[in-house]
Amino acid sequence: MNNLNNNNYRNGNLKINGIEVTTDCLTGRAGLSFFVTYLHGISVFPLIDKLFGGLRKSKKGASAVELFKQVFCFMMDGTSRHLVYFDNLKNDRGYAACIESTEKDMASSHSMKRFFKSFSIFKVFLFRRLLQNLFIWRLKISNSDVIELGIDTMVMDNDDAESRHGVKPTYKKKKGFQPLQMNWGRYFVDAVFRGGNKHSNHSDTVQKMIVHMVQRIRKEYRTDVPIILRIDSGFFDQKIFEVCEELGIGYICGGKMYKDIVEFATGTTEWNCFSAPGKADTWEYAEFGSKRDNWKMFRRALYCRLINDGPQLRLPGTRPDTIIITNLGLGGRIDELLKQAGQSSKYLSADAILAGYHVRGSDELANRALKDFGHEQLPFTRFTPNAAWYYMMLVSHFLFEAFKEDAAAPAVSVNAYASTVRRLLIDIAGKIVRHSGRVVLKVAHSSFKSLRLEELLVKCSNPPTLQY
Repeated sequence: MNNLNNNNYRNGNLKINGIEVTTDCLTGRAGLSFFVTYLHGISVFPLIDKLFGGLRKSKKGASAVELFKQVFCFMMDGTSRHLVYFDNLKNDRGYAACIESTEKDMASSHSMKRFFKSFSIFKVFLFRRLLQNLFIWRLKISNSDVIELGIDTMVMDNDDAESRHGVKPTYKKKKGFQPLQMNWGRYFVDAVFRGGNKHSNHSDTVQKMIVHMVQRIRKEYRTDVPIILRIDSGFFDQKIFEVCEELGIGYICGGKMYKDIVEFATGTTEWNCFSAPGKADTWEYAEFGSKRDNWKMFRRALYCRLINDGPQLRLPGTRPDTIIITNLGLGGRIDELLKQAGQSSKYLSADAILAGYHVRGSDELANRALKDFGHEQLPFTRFTPNAAWYYMMLVSHFLFEAFKEDAAAPAVSVNAYASTVRRLLIDIAGKIVRHSGRVVLKVAHSSFKSLRLEELLVKCSNPPTLQY
């Protein structure tokens, strides 16, 4: 074995014998140029300047819009979650050219720290307005006949942080933050950043979020569009139900297994079967009216128990049962709106309500997608800059999802997670050259062809424009 000659296994003409520095403008994140083109194409920066332009009091250094762009690209890149990575980017001429920034405007980690520490609570609140404006924009593009929203909390594990203002023990036995988030499918459309000890239905935050969002939808989208809210048992509260009923929207809420309800379900013999769409699971359910001691009215209730978990037969009591509370099908305003939209058969039957509650699993996938895109550990000690960083991550994720839908579809799936998009589309090598008054990005022929980059650039340059 020791007599084997390595030269027999290596082509000497192709052997790399050294390494040198080039003056060419090169980048390993060429795909970010398409994302930046898309951001300019949808005209999001004028809105950002309107809301946050006053953050930079001095004319020295980069503008607030420029810093927002660099943070969006930092989030989209996903190479690091640490602020010190901005120091590496500041010295990368190819990266600056790729995101259409000058070397002078590239921010250091210290510049970013000062920027986020300049946010006040009021300015942080403006992120919610930005998210809602983006939501209305996507609503008008989709022209949805029915709007299905979900509300849930997301635990952000900061257990290893030495000191973070607002980091408290969560219900998952980890110290961290627990923001309240409203999602519309893959998009997060509103959020309230909170400490980890704030439970799902803390204070009246949920009611205010629902009222404000419904008012914006009916004012800026359509007054007669049916709105249905999906929530879990953490939001089982008559106050939330009454707010929804006053607004004329539907809700499908996980209930709590009170003793009298379990006894009633155990004694009933009227069971129906339901199979989850696209799954082999089979459920039995009993339907009845439920009125707790302090409730002013009966509400529709569905008691469910799993019978077949795929091929596995389940006996009653071997798996946790579920109860669902809803106002759908009770003759309220939401029923009228669904009938006007021609959607009553899709939402009012017992099977439709069960299917709608099972779709809550996709809301959990939205949280997973956000964590895959961003990160749970936040970089600052104080609560306010961490809140600004969190909202910046939410806005970046929203723009990322819109980018996939409007432009990146030829190259990647709309349902692809951020890690997949980064490996396929963002992390490609490129060379930026300038000649004849033009700036040209040159990539390998294999990437140009397989990712259909010419078509992608056209789509990024002509996306649906944000209206506000």
